Amino acid sequence: MRLSTRTGLKSLLSAGTLCAGFIFTGSAALAEVPDAVAARLGQDLTPMGSEKAGNAEGTIPAWTGGLTTPPPSLGYEVGMHHVNPFASEKELFRITRENMDQYAGKLTGAHKALLKDYGDTYFMKVFPTHRTCALPEHVYQANRRNAKVGLLAEGGNGVSQAIMGKPFPIPNSALEIIWNHMLGFINHKATRQFAAAIPTQGGDYTIYTVQDEAIVAWNDPTKKSAEELGNIWAKYIAHTVAPARRAGNVTLVHETINMAKQGRLAWQYSPGTRRVRRAPDIAYDNPGTNSDGMTTVDSFGGYNGSPDRYNWTVIGKQEAYVPYNNYDLGSDKLKYEDILNQRHINQEHSRYELHRVWVIEANLKEGMRHVYQRRRFYLQEDTWNIVAAELYDTRGELWRVQEHFPITAYEVPLCAGIAATYYDLTNGRYLAGGLINEEPAINFFANELDENRYTPSAIRRIGIR
Repeated sequence: MRLSTRTGLKSLLSAGTLCAGFIFTGSAALAEVPDAVAARLGQDLTPMGSEKAGNAEGTIPAWTGGLTTPPPSLGYEVGMHHVNPFASEKELFRITRENMDQYAGKLTGAHKALLKDYGDTYFMKVFPTHRTCALPEHVYQANRRNAKVGLLAEGGNGVSQAIMGKPFPIPNSALEIIWNHMLGFINHKATRQFAAAIPTQGGDYTIYTVQDEAIVAWNDPTKKSAEELGNIWAKYIAHTVAPARRAGNVTLVHETINMAKQGRLAWQYSPGTRRVRRAPDIAYDNPGTNSDGMTTVDSFGGYNGSPDRYNWTVIGKQEAYVPYNNYDLGSDKLKYEDILNQRHINQEHSRYELHRVWVIEANLKEGMRHVYQRRRFYLQEDTWNIVAAELYDTRGELWRVQEHFPITAYEVPLCAGIAATYYDLTNGRYLAGGLINEEPAINFFANELDENRYTPSAIRRIGIR
């Protein structure tokens, strides 16, 4: 069926199983909703646009505001790694290869594949569900405004009118949903140092260390209209600092809001040439930086960049066991050797909960090129963040799967990822990225960042320091 109205897709909000999907068509989409529909935000819908109520069985609780401040009992202070507020909880059960059929209706295709292929060592520890995601009040206010005015750009290749928060908190197409994912709230300025590794089949690995930072104009509280952003919603720098053979490589990206007008702008500095060059290959299915060909550029963060090579379909909404509240996996009490196992990460440190997820699919358009012919994404309803994905090759065979491990950064508050895994089911290897255990804590209040730093000439100075 094709749901042509905003209220049509709303009928999916209460569906507990997958529903028939539809494909967005047309050169531009009228995404704004009537005042009466937008008023549901904060009523039967959360301010993010998810269902406020729990499920009938009580295994998914109602959203009651999320985790908005550090629980006093944790002894947490800004600058520390996040402390697990649920550390005393015991797992409810484990999903294994042997019992996965019992839970098949609530497993993503990605997790079914991991259990099937790696089930002698891979398992899922399931814990009670906590809907901890929360955002600042000014973001909720932006969501209410965006619901009334947000529009898709030509061909769905961008957004207009909306600013801050989610552009489409009450979505009516898969394109609106994927833009909700891409335009996530990470505060105005943030810095991070993270590690990544790609273990060999024998279990050996090299740690890649990257310092990245962003000024997200989309989330600048001083901006009152989309026009003020100059079509740039974020400026991002990634500086590789280890290993020595890769140290000094710097990537600069200016992410555009309306890609129909101007696509992504990117530059790279190489210490080998001591030159900065334009980098149009920082897009689509080109190999990701420091990935050994294990991921594509547009897989970073789940999905990023222009959606224009795919037809996007809403499959529906379902309950699924997905990564959530993964504070232990991001703990500074763990070393990378505690996490990085031979074929997959150490699942003793991963946490899964039952949540409602949007399921959307991207199918390659006729005449377009990409190594992934089909992609299926699972987005947790409160965050609009991708938590799992399945990637199919040009023959239609499942090739790779992704997991993304979120927490709620309660000092802001916001909903952030603290690790991601990318599994190649064909060669038996994986990439673990975004690891912060042996790095400084993520700084979501990096007010010292200066716009003048985000230029091609400036990244050369970063690379030769």
